Amino acid sequence: MATIFRDLSYRYQWLYDGISRLAALSIGGEARFHQLPLQNLSISSDTKVLDLCCGSGQATKYLVKYSQNVTGLDASPLSLKRARQNVPQAEYVEAFAEEMPFADNEFDVVHTSVALHEMAPEQLRKIIEEVYRVLKPGGVFTLVDFHPPTNPVFLPGLWVFLLLFETETAWQLLKTDLVGLLRERGFESTELTLYAGGSLQVIRAIRN
Repeated sequence: MATIFRDLSYRYQWLYDGISRLAALSIGGEARFHQLPLQNLSISSDTKVLDLCCGSGQATKYLVKYSQNVTGLDASPLSLKRARQNVPQAEYVEAFAEEMPFADNEFDVVHTSVALHEMAPEQLRKIIEEVYRVLKPGGVFTLVDFHPPTNPVFLPGLWVFLLLFETETAWQLLKTDLVGLLRERGFESTELTLYAGGSLQVIRAIRN
């Protein structure tokens, strides 16, 4: 169930951005947080990139520094309105992640940042299917999201954050083996790297 804090954070972008910046301090700040899924990733100016569940463009603004061919997708008209204002260099599409209006094999890179925890298990499986479909063979799916902390020092902070700002789907993600789901679908060379005492996972997988 959504809390009043969650509703307020999505209603007011300044509040959402402030919370995001505060949460990112554990890994060195917002800029480093958004760079984590992009580290050592080969992106040139003509690489076709999809920012999946782009929200208000928080990560999109970093992607457009690498590529001039970035598309942001989100189901929220309000978020897309903000994204167009914040990052006009990208193209935007209003659609659900589990039903993307793109052709097969369209993108070189699909990126998503702290969005999969918003999805119910069945949605998550559909989204992985769609990501696989729209990626070119050899294309990369890179993501960052919550993970059960391996260092108990980080447990209280994560729990408080989830209780105040997230719903039950975030707790479900903590029990989900994302790497396993990706491999089950056919992704190869799946790499998992943990940050912030294990409370954040960065996954990079290649479509076969």
